[in-house]
Amino acid sequence: MPETRFRLTFTQWLICFVAALGFAFDIYELLVLPLIVRPAIMELGGFAPGSPEFNQWVGMLFYVPALCGGVFGLLGGYMTDRLGRRRVLVWSILIYAGSAFAAGFATSLPQLLFFRCTTFIGVCVEFVAAVAWLAELFPHPKQREAVLGYTQAFSSLGGLLVTGAYYLAVTYAGSLPAVHGGHEAWRYTLMSGVVPAIPLIIIRPFLPESPMWREKKAAGTLKRPSFAELFRPAYRRTTLVTALMVACSYGAAFGAIQHVPRIVPGLPELAGMAQARVEQTVSAVQFAQEMGGLLGRIILAALAVWMVGRRRLLRTFQVPGLIVMPVVFLWAAPHDLTLLKIGIFLVGMLTVAQFSFWGNYLPRVYPTHLRGTGESFAANVGGRMIGTSAAYVTTHLANVTPGATAPIQLAYAAAIVGTAVYVIGFIASFWLPEPERQALPE
Repeated sequence: MPETRFRLTFTQWLICFVAALGFAFDIYELLVLPLIVRPAIMELGGFAPGSPEFNQWVGMLFYVPALCGGVFGLLGGYMTDRLGRRRVLVWSILIYAGSAFAAGFATSLPQLLFFRCTTFIGVCVEFVAAVAWLAELFPHPKQREAVLGYTQAFSSLGGLLVTGAYYLAVTYAGSLPAVHGGHEAWRYTLMSGVVPAIPLIIIRPFLPESPMWREKKAAGTLKRPSFAELFRPAYRRTTLVTALMVACSYGAAFGAIQHVPRIVPGLPELAGMAQARVEQTVSAVQFAQEMGGLLGRIILAALAVWMVGRRRLLRTFQVPGLIVMPVVFLWAAPHDLTLLKIGIFLVGMLTVAQFSFWGNYLPRVYPTHLRGTGESFAANVGGRMIGTSAAYVTTHLANVTPGATAPIQLAYAAAIVGTAVYVIGFIASFWLPEPERQALPE
């Protein structure tokens, strides 16, 4: 192909910028919870960390919003195929921008849970619509793989931004305006999520609709999407295997990685340290994980352009993850801060890269009229509704796992769950269909 086909116009660069910012904002909103869940439950519920009541609320705050997001995200994928990609993107950003800001004013745990649910709904809808939109705006195979890969890499920038926002909130909370008579860092961190949404709200309504979807709609040839069609012989295997494997990817993140901020305070090096210093250390460990995730997404983006086999591409991250995951959570997490930083960097790199893999893979296995619906089933039913339940499993398993302290029990529970889903995902990869061709199905 001529090299000029890979050059982007100003509008295409703007589309990439908006998509990258959207992906970053998605992860910003999702990863804020591991950082703020501990202080938020302590303030709003008065429960001691590690207690059964505390773990119950941690599990609920991780899983119930994901469950709600999965249900409405599935509907959002269907609406993406029915109403168009751009329209759904605009409405989704309005939903979770408002919810993110309102969560900072919660006065009870049920209120916080409600606003986390509405935030998740917006995020789940936005991701599916954005992936379908980007894939169809860039039809050239190598260009599409690069655009999807590198814009999704900015998701990890969202993790870095929220880590930085939390660090600043912890450090300078006392100088910020009081919220409900206090200066709690977790509130400011939640409210900060509205900032990245502002340029998205302004720019997105003026960007073009997917030409593939628009042309079929105008010609009257766009078929009606159907959930039942996902389970017909042509798509059944793809639907079931991708849903299971996406669930495993989410299970590794929610069942292990996202519990690290509650494991860190139990490390021996932090004994007797002031609370502000502890939270800053938590932020530093989270930063290491996000840097690993960023590197993993960049590596995935580079390999996706040149590596033809999708199974081979995925296993590049699965196989080393099978080794690294148990080592980090069984040894480094309970015992040594430096080793934990190194280990969580590697776990983040190997796990987070898999999220970018699904963003590149799913558009290639469903046709235009079913693309959003098929993606939403894998991402929302598989990932959000099933995969995120690993958080609930880990928090409850921690109540009965052997260990001298609650953080050690949590680390061991995370090791069990994280390793288990890696094993299941690797086994399932042998049934993952290889796309028939590089071009998108019509």
